[in-house]
Amino acid sequence: MNDVLEAVRFEDGVLQYLDQRLLPGEIRYEPARNCEEIVGAIASLAVRGAPCIGVFAAYGIAVLRSREIDDDAFAAAADRVRSARPTAVNLAWAVDRVRASDDMLAEALAIHAEQRSIDAAIGENGIALFSKGARVLTHCNTGPLATAGYGTALGVLIAAQRAGLAPHVLVDETRPLLQGARLTYLECRRAGLDATLQVDAAAAISMARGRVDAVIVGADRIARNGDTANKIGTYNLAILAAHHNIPFYVAAPRSTFDFALASGAEIPIEERAPSEVTSLGGRLVAPEDAVVFNPAFDVTPGHLVAAFITEYGILRPPYGESIAGLAGRPHWSALLHSESTRA
Repeated sequence: MNDVLEAVRFEDGVLQYLDQRLLPGEIRYEPARNCEEIVGAIASLAVRGAPCIGVFAAYGIAVLRSREIDDDAFAAAADRVRSARPTAVNLAWAVDRVRASDDMLAEALAIHAEQRSIDAAIGENGIALFSKGARVLTHCNTGPLATAGYGTALGVLIAAQRAGLAPHVLVDETRPLLQGARLTYLECRRAGLDATLQVDAAAAISMARGRVDAVIVGADRIARNGDTANKIGTYNLAILAAHHNIPFYVAAPRSTFDFALASGAEIPIEERAPSEVTSLGGRLVAPEDAVVFNPAFDVTPGHLVAAFITEYGILRPPYGESIAGLAGRPHWSALLHSESTRA
């Protein structure tokens, strides 16, 4: 199959999202018509992936404004959407950008179009890092479902597949919610990628046996020094990759870089419900009253990252310089506008 699942739709004035909690068993689109439904979709992980959350929230703010609620009620609702999840910087970035616009729906549509263009550029830029037949390990979900575009880390591998490089993808299951097993493996199938699913704890033996040539992951927030917040378990992989002399890459758009943060120590880490760990598919797998530590993310130190793949190109150490250079680049929308003007 070569069809791409749309994570977010906006048609005839109606915002819809693909409920990712039901995948891979059921494809169901649900409407998001008010603040409760918009916040609920984000908080419950029905909509997930940092760029996708940003796109969805952008439309959500436009929908809330169109309801003609008074300014104070709108501001309160927008603030609730903005704080629905604390770690991914794209959410706040998209909400603030739409709220500052005179035409909020046009701005939301622009953010979605830009995300597709940005993802395509990230994919093309990342191809140069991989040789033909490369065996690449990935963690969590970073394809179209995570961005509402073409994908970041998995988008690079999809681009490599389309370029004839035929990468083999090792897909971590990604406990506790199995985004790798449920979502990434499904996207690999649909993109025609050769893929193998493995339990998270198999990463070390896969590397030790020479089955991994590179690791590529996405990100939810990146500090100025390259410290990177991503799905829990990412830090483990970076340490393993360093031990086995395997390059560890992060693919992310400029909007994921938080230039206000000096280091990852300043990144808030969301902790989620114990039930995500104590149950699976509605069935208890641990005592219901077990004491649980369930952080949704961890922070990988920048010195473990071989390179960042962005829409503007590849960033390499020292990150204090290369990320500062990224901060000074013109916004992607300005580049798209200048290109369309030249055309």
